[in-house]
Parts: sequence; C-alpha cells; structure tokens
Amino acid sequence: MKFKDYPISQSIKAQLEVMGFNRPTDIQFRAIKHILKGEDVMAVAQTGTGKTAAFVIPMLNHFLVKPRGKYAGIRGLILVPTRELASQISKVVAEIALQTHLRVLGLYGGVEQENQIKTLNEGVDVLVTTPGRMFDLISQGFVDVSKLEIFVLDEADLMLDLGFNKDIQDLIRKIPKNRQTLFFTATISKKIKSLAYDVVRDAIRIHVSPQNPVSKNVDHAVASIEMDDKRFFLENILKEYPEKKFIVFARTKVRVERIVAAMARVTVNSEALHGGIEQNDRFAILDRFRSGENNVLITTDVACRGIDIPDMDYVVNYDLPDNPENYVHRCGRTGRGNKRGQALSFCSKDENLLLDAIESYTGEEVQRFNITADDYKEILSDTELSDYNWKKLIAENENSEDWDD
Repeated sequence: MKFKDYPISQSIKAQLEVMGFNRPTDIQFRAIKHILKGEDVMAVAQTGTGKTAAFVIPMLNHFLVKPRGKYAGIRGLILVPTRELASQISKVVAEIALQTHLRVLGLYGGVEQENQIKTLNEGVDVLVTTPGRMFDLISQGFVDVSKLEIFVLDEADLMLDLGFNKDIQDLIRKIPKNRQTLFFTATISKKIKSLAYDVVRDAIRIHVSPQNPVSKNVDHAVASIEMDDKRFFLENILKEYPEKKFIVFARTKVRVERIVAAMARVTVNSEALHGGIEQNDRFAILDRFRSGENNVLITTDVACRGIDIPDMDYVVNYDLPDNPENYVHRCGRTGRGNKRGQALSFCSKDENLLLDAIESYTGEEVQRFNITADDYKEILSDTELSDYNWKKLIAENENSEDWDD
C-alpha cells in the first residue's frame, strides 16, 4: 500500500510526495489506519522506524477534516522529553503540514518566549513541547488545552527516566477525557505499562521491535582498543573517510571536549555537543551537522535519543555506554528509515562488562572487528598527534642502519 492510497487529504499526499514518502514503514502501516479511525494507540517502536510520521500524518488529517469551530486553543499536543526533540519534531510536523493552513509551534525552554507567545496568540493547531515551558505558559494563560482533541506522548520511556511522570499526570488532569491519545515508546517495562494504562483507553497495541532491538538496517561491530589508544583509532577512521558523516559518542562532556581538542591537533574538524553548551548554540551545532557544514559531531548521550540526522553514515561508540539501552539508541542514529548504516564500538579491557551487558540486553553477540597486531601498531605509528610521534621516531630509528656506534 502506498500513501497515495490512504484516505487522507490531498494536500498531505502532495507534500508527502515532495518529501519522497511513497510507502509507509512498518510502524506507519500498522498505526495510521487505527489513528485515522480515532482509536487510542500504544506503540512500542525502536528508533529510526518512522514513528513520528506515523502519528503526525493522521493527526494533521483529522484537523483538516474536522473544522476548528470557535475554540481558539491547542487542538493537538505532542509532549516530548527534550528541547532537541521538540525542535526536531516541530520541524517535521511543519514540513508535512506545509501545503495546509494548519499552524505548528515548537515550544521549549532555553530560548526567548516572546516570539513563542506571539505565535500562540495568533493561533496554533499543533503544539510540540516539553513539560517545563508548557506548564509555565499554561500558568500565564497563553496555552489553552481545555478542548484538546489529540494528545501524543512521545519517547515515553525517556520521559520517565528524566522524572516527568508527575508532569504527565498533572497534564492529564487539565485535558479532556474524551481526547484521542497516542502513546509511543522505544522500550517497555512495568513503569511504562503503568503510565500507559493511566493515559490511554482500550488502546490498540502495536509492537514492531524485533527480538534484537538494534535496527536491522545497522551493521554494528566492536573492536578491542585500549583506552589510551582510542583517539588514534578515531583519527584513523575519520581521515580514511573524510567525506562521510560521523557521530561519535563519549561518556562525559569532559571527554567530549578532550576528543574534539585531540582531533583539532591532527587537523580533523569536529564539534562538541553536550548539556553544558547553551541551548541556542546546541541547535546551531545540530543545524551545521545536518547541513554538512560539519561532518563530525562528538557528543554525550544527549544526542542518542530521537535526533534525526539525514544521511548519517557512521556511529562510533568511542566509549561504551553504562546503560545498554543507550547502545541501541546510539546505533539508531544511523540506518534511518530504509537506509543502511554502520556502527563501530571501541571496547577497552575495562569495558568488557559493559559489552557483556549490551549483548545480554540485545540477546545477540555483537560482531567482533578483528585488528591484527601489525595493523594495530601501524595505526598507532601513523598518528599525527605530537605527544605520540616519539614512538614513531624510535621505531624508524630502530630500523635504520645510520646509528652511530
């Protein structure tokens, strides 16, 4: 079945064609038909499956088919855990709605609220928001959700991890009981099920995650590399594929900054992204990465959930994550939609227990990328890092016949 065969507005179909959306992904095929019928949906779908469009397309169609009436408030609310997600998803909604009259706003903290308030006063159909800024503007009287028609809770598992359960419960008390609710999560647990039962009513349950939660479009492997040698191997792979787009994950923001500095010393351009960077600067960094102005992003797990980068070639796990779920989300930054992606992890001896936890979580052994002893030494000797060149000089001199007795 193609999107042109769906009972949706012609303006949406035309825009989907412009965007290159011809056939629905699995989650879209299974969810859209139920959402169009007005049913509540609880969906478990791994990252990169196209779940955003799965709820955006039927939501926008509903608002086109059913007139607004005299109500001037928010008709559709998409609640997400982070500012980056709010910004990204609002752009997706706005793009799909481009050929309609519907108005979309991404509402989040870290930016001036005056322009956001101005847009709200002009009327908004779909609000994509984080809890903090939303409740702030509700209390100020700028956000009206009293007759909300569709409520979407996206990345519900991360919402719980970040402590937003009370905010969700508070919101439920402010919105109509006869709304349509769409509940999306990447993972399922007792806490997630408990929250879902509070939010949805007689929901259609959809589960598209395979037994191994790493996307089938991602070829992922792990290489044994000692902690102090990781920067040399990163240098090697970035210089071998200078035209490719890389996202590199490290454990802490301090390590992120050190990696960026190390790459700069070998003339590899990269940018850092972590929670210690101002919000507007983080958006600008992501925009440069998406546009290809910068092809190497070094980041913490702040970018492992939901951030969609077109044509993402490689994920490098410079450090293995402490939480095995984040391994899945990191790898999911590549291999989006129907495209294939590559993910490579650097694993030191001290991280073997983390690798064991990842394999236990995914249910499969991660493929080993074997590096011979000679190749390992060659990569170390080829580095341009000044603090390591002395080893290369010694090796060259040991092979020279010009030593003086």
